Amino acid sequence: MPVPIPRQRAIPAAESGQAQAAHQGGTSTDQTPRKEATVDKNAATTTNLTLLLIEDDPGGSTVIPELQDSAGRPIRVRTARNLTEAARLLTDDVHCILLDLALPAPGHSDDEDELAVLKHVLELAPRHAVLALTASGDAERGAEAVRVGAQDYLFRDELDGRLLSRAIRYAVERKRSDAAERRLAEGRVRAQENRRLERGLLPTPLLEGSSLRFAARYRPGRSRALLGGDFYDVVRTPDGTVHAMIGDVCGHGPDEAALGVELRIAWRALTLAGLCGDELLGTLQEVLEHERSDDEIFATLCTVDISPDGRRAGLCLAGHPSPLIARPGRTADLLPYDNNGPALGLLPGARWPRMQVELGREWSLMLYTDGLIEGRIGEGRLERLGQDGMVEMVRRQLSEGLRGEALLRAAVNEVRELNGGELTDDVAVLLLDRGA
Repeated sequence: MPVPIPRQRAIPAAESGQAQAAHQGGTSTDQTPRKEATVDKNAATTTNLTLLLIEDDPGGSTVIPELQDSAGRPIRVRTARNLTEAARLLTDDVHCILLDLALPAPGHSDDEDELAVLKHVLELAPRHAVLALTASGDAERGAEAVRVGAQDYLFRDELDGRLLSRAIRYAVERKRSDAAERRLAEGRVRAQENRRLERGLLPTPLLEGSSLRFAARYRPGRSRALLGGDFYDVVRTPDGTVHAMIGDVCGHGPDEAALGVELRIAWRALTLAGLCGDELLGTLQEVLEHERSDDEIFATLCTVDISPDGRRAGLCLAGHPSPLIARPGRTADLLPYDNNGPALGLLPGARWPRMQVELGREWSLMLYTDGLIEGRIGEGRLERLGQDGMVEMVRRQLSEGLRGEALLRAAVNEVRELNGGELTDDVAVLLLDRGA
């Protein structure tokens, strides 16, 4: 007679190393504490395998022989007479399901879909291996079950312990392999999406016709695999003015990165359309307010427009650190930042004054995000590098003869070393040079 099904989901039904005992009458309960395991964590190799048999009359029809895993340990068997009982018994320590395809599916008739019960179980247990049990000689139905999603099929009248044990082990390993391949494919898709975001956040500058030299470096923080919300751009307009921008969306994740892409593209379009200064930043704030997913999200921004002769620049700061300028015979220092306006998205109707700056004949201008200055330093690394520390570091590197890409690489690497490892925030740095 069928083994009684317990009321509590956490207690197995008929479960033992030799399931035949359950079919010989009487009630069987397993007092051995269950080992928790999951399909995703190599449970098949660390704990006893557990099989859930789903059949209309498991006690009087299919006889489950003695089963063993590859190490000779008994495979435990649970039984369920219908899908309702199966759902209750489908705990995390079940590794494989043996499903009778003749079992009726809820709300379906055999004429509608002969594999409806299999599809229902696959939806119920997407992480579990499934073996389809069908009538002897019905290979066509078994093959269709594999096509739909089962790991394999078996004939009801040809079961033996060795065959079924091997089929269970194979099904569990194949399910794990399929899951690993799926994760790998998902990783490839994420990598492709990140590359598309990277092209949006870190574009090729439009400097054709300009004598200025450009260099940039980006390094993601340790909490993200690729990109965060830092972005930059450089374009030259038809009048010969070179416009540079660097920004940082607060927070980290795909939404922030996507918003950074939108702001960068909007900045380029508005700049090429002739906007600059307060008018440009005000329009970008409108874009941010419409596109952000939360009212608390804001972005800092630094924009510089360099005159066609390269000797003067207009500077606008929206809650962003001021650029560093280095000139021959003079100490490298920060550009003025007294009129720093608020970050975009914080104050409706805010204004961002445009400051006029004298650059001179020969100079290097470094724009950066706050990831470069917020790394930890010193004993116990309780202090931050800060802008003063960053300026001193760059002064020393310039005195050592570093320029261009080499200077940016050395700056980012030294900040990491001072921090004792990868930085928590992203770092974006760009450098514009004008020679004599």
